Amino acid sequence: QLQLVESGGGLVQPGGSLRLSCAASGSSLGYYAIGWFRQAPGKEREGVSCISASGSTTTYADSKKGRFTLSRDNAKNTVYLQIDSLKPEDTAIYYCAARRSVLHSVCYDRPDDYGVWGQGTQVTVSS
Repeated sequence: QLQLVESGGGLVQPGGSLRLSCAASGSSLGYYAIGWFRQAPGKEREGVSCISASGSTTTYADSKKGRFTLSRDNAKNTVYLQIDSLKPEDTAIYYCAARRSVLHSVCYDRPDDYGVWGQGTQVTVSS
């Protein structure tokens, strides 16, 4: 059974960068579309980005375009979320999620589309 573990979060100053990782075990990640979501205190979970099983399709929430870059290395069973020019409003717990997909070029942007979730990694942006 697929399990996901996020890592790479931490405390960073505004303007800094982080690379979050979503490592999978129990199954090959190549069968799964992956989404990244975040949840700030007192707010609903929101979509950040998603990538199709093949990696051919990547989408970003409108407000995330330009600073967020999603990539995957199926050989390492890992998906990466690069965040640049971090802002205090990026402070949140970041989650990755997986959905087994036979449509290798499709990704999904709603939390309800995903059945497997990691435990999250905290990102705090503060000076």
